[in-house]
Amino acid sequence: QVQLAESGGGLVQPGGSLRLSCAVSGHSLHYYTIGWFRQAPGKGREGISCISTSDGSTAYADSVKGRFTISRDAAKNTVYLQMNSLKPEDTAVYYCVTGRLFVGLTLRAEHYDYWGQGTQVTVSS
Repeated sequence: QVQLAESGGGLVQPGGSLRLSCAVSGHSLHYYTIGWFRQAPGKGREGISCISTSDGSTAYADSVKGRFTISRDAAKNTVYLQMNSLKPEDTAVYYCVTGRLFVGLTLRAEHYDYWGQGTQVTVSS
């Protein structure tokens, strides 16, 4: 059974940084995609980044490009999301996701079957 455990959320001032972690366990595929989504109060889910374990390729939403970086430590089965230059509009619950099948680089929620419990990120002065 696939399990995703996020950590690293918290309160940060505008312009600050946070690093989220997602520990992945139980995936039956050799290659798979890990994505990060977020959901702000009153808004829908937004796919913001993903990484392919086949070749390490990555994708980003325009809203975070140049500020967020996704990476993976294969030995620890952990994916990270380094978030810099944070803005109040980045405030949301952040979710780590993966699919039953290898979906390549997609930020569409319907392709992901497994979601972590989420971690709150609040950007406020």
